[in-house]
Amino acid sequence: MKISFHGAARSVTGSRHLIQCGGTRVLLDCGLFQGRREESDSRNRELGFDPKSVNAVLLSHAHIDHSGALPALAKHGFSGKVHMTRATGDLTEMMLEDSAHIQQSDCEYVNKKERRKGRDCRRPYYDADDVQAIARRFSGVRYGDVFQVRPRLKASFHDAGHILGSAAIRLMATAGGRTTTLLFSGDLGRKQMPILRDPEAPPSCDALIIESTYGDRVHSESRDEATQKVQAMVARAVANRSKIIVPAFAVGRTQDLVVWIKELVKEGRIDPLPIYIDSPMATKATEIFRRHPECYDEETYRLLTSEGDPFAARYIHYVSSVQESQKLNGIKGPCVIISASGMCEGGRVVHHLKHAIQDEANSIAIVGFQAEHTLGRKLVEGWDTVPLFGVPTPRRAQIVRFNGLSAHADREDLLAYVRAIAPSPATVFVVHGEEKQSCSLAAALRAEYPRMDVIVPEPGSVHDL
Repeated sequence: MKISFHGAARSVTGSRHLIQCGGTRVLLDCGLFQGRREESDSRNRELGFDPKSVNAVLLSHAHIDHSGALPALAKHGFSGKVHMTRATGDLTEMMLEDSAHIQQSDCEYVNKKERRKGRDCRRPYYDADDVQAIARRFSGVRYGDVFQVRPRLKASFHDAGHILGSAAIRLMATAGGRTTTLLFSGDLGRKQMPILRDPEAPPSCDALIIESTYGDRVHSESRDEATQKVQAMVARAVANRSKIIVPAFAVGRTQDLVVWIKELVKEGRIDPLPIYIDSPMATKATEIFRRHPECYDEETYRLLTSEGDPFAARYIHYVSSVQESQKLNGIKGPCVIISASGMCEGGRVVHHLKHAIQDEANSIAIVGFQAEHTLGRKLVEGWDTVPLFGVPTPRRAQIVRFNGLSAHADREDLLAYVRAIAPSPATVFVVHGEEKQSCSLAAALRAEYPRMDVIVPEPGSVHDL
């Protein structure tokens, strides 16, 4: 068995790991790169392998940095199946349709300016037809079921607790009378988070591919500390009649925030104020969440059965049309606008930031991980001037960062995941983290397991098992 890493190696985005076993080539995830425009454009147009040579894809979850390049496979000749959980299948098709639409809209917006300067115009990576072509190849499976991927290659999915339908993937390859087992963690969630069940204990494996988004840190902010920040931010918005802009992933983070805000209002911690969920994808995603209560934890399931819709309230408004979205830029606060994308790299949130970022009365709440070189990362780092649609724009709005709301496992969670594998895997590949985070987690594993072969793969590197 050989593994080659074509994305999310010493970086967070663009998860693509190619497994070669005998004559079979299986891809774990096929995500888009996000970050510097030129670098991302190059990596998203050249996947690093021939799509025609791939026999099957196994998808850990629906987030675009894991699924967003799937339509490019169909566009360039992939003819196999894409295996995933059923909830992931529903979310992924919706997210890819939205991705194609955003690419087209953003390209049209940027190209108007580029044409005036006599420059070449940007092109989308794929279109809606490519999305439908790959969606026809989706194959949904249940957690825990073992299924045949190819001759002598089986797989199963195990609840990762990260977003709806997310899974760790176990591959079992048989050759020469011996079975080699590889476990891919995907993105791991955390215990006691809203809506979803806790991550499932990992099954045994000979080799492990593990994420390291937070491989060098612990989520130190408690829920009470986060609540105090929310209370202060809401009080400020009420006093100034200003806005709170929340860049949030439409899938997972938005639904978590809605449930959490409802809890705070119910407990009397904050007064209700208008909340606008300005993302057609978030609205559709919430409908998909409603269709998959089998993924809920006990508390959320009780809410569903005893109080009705856990994602609705009189002060929560779901915005769909472009016209409704544009009107939000002209309204007076206090209000909260939750909009995608979570790293501010596209979508409606960039337009809301453009209108709100120069007013010091407004707040921008950062509630998730921000990859290197993204606009969200620049906001977290406190840049005084940030690029918005290619235009340097002064940043005067207050930035409020929440460290305790991440849906990613932290360093202690990741180490506990490895400890739970018995016997310990002989080889561990540390991926999906910036170099500092990946190397830090790798060092901790080497210190605890001196005989374990711990590798932080380079982009494009090939490794034998």
